Amino acid sequence: MNSYLAARSTEGGHLSNQVAEALRAAREDAAENGTPAPSPVVGDLLTVLAAATPNASQGAVAVTPAAGVVGLHLLAGLPEKATMTCIEPEAALQAGAKEAVRNAGFSPSRVRFLTARPLEVMGRLANDAYQIVYADVSPVELRPLIEAAWPLLAPGGTLVLAGSLLDGTVADPTRRDRETEAAREADEFVDTLTAERGAAVARLPLDGGLTLITKIG
Repeated sequence: MNSYLAARSTEGGHLSNQVAEALRAAREDAAENGTPAPSPVVGDLLTVLAAATPNASQGAVAVTPAAGVVGLHLLAGLPEKATMTCIEPEAALQAGAKEAVRNAGFSPSRVRFLTARPLEVMGRLANDAYQIVYADVSPVELRPLIEAAWPLLAPGGTLVLAGSLLDGTVADPTRRDRETEAAREADEFVDTLTAERGAAVARLPLDGGLTLITKIG
């Protein structure tokens, strides 16, 4: 993160005091659990993307162990009645996310928690129903997750892949380890979406490298 962004990034500065305080607690909880969470800058980006939701019938999906942090940023931007689905196999992490939502003052009815492996349950979600899908998964799961998430997006919806560029090592031809090869394959598949299925793609040098894939039409 450059010095300007670091200076401008103040956690929760645009949020209500209750949400900002819950967000700070969620970050502390993630740090204690050794769970990577998006930076405040990326969190703000998620809020902006969620705020672009055209109506309350289009919600969000968060596939991440840091569902408390991600979820609060998404809920802060979504329309008042829009819902969010959090998917994470660890029950303890889901419990922490539930507490974060409660502490922030959001209605429990706005969030569905699925304690399961993402690829086992994403196929049960409604197609064309979500404005944003955020995913923080291992590189070897990136491509199958993209394939599972793509049908869920409504036209104009965005899939956000956290850490997808592995801090730039995806572009290093000397790296041939399994994780880098998997991330590289997923990145090439993103280009296929652009060419064949109507997608707009942005790769941003934020956190470990953020890939945004927006469904067109």
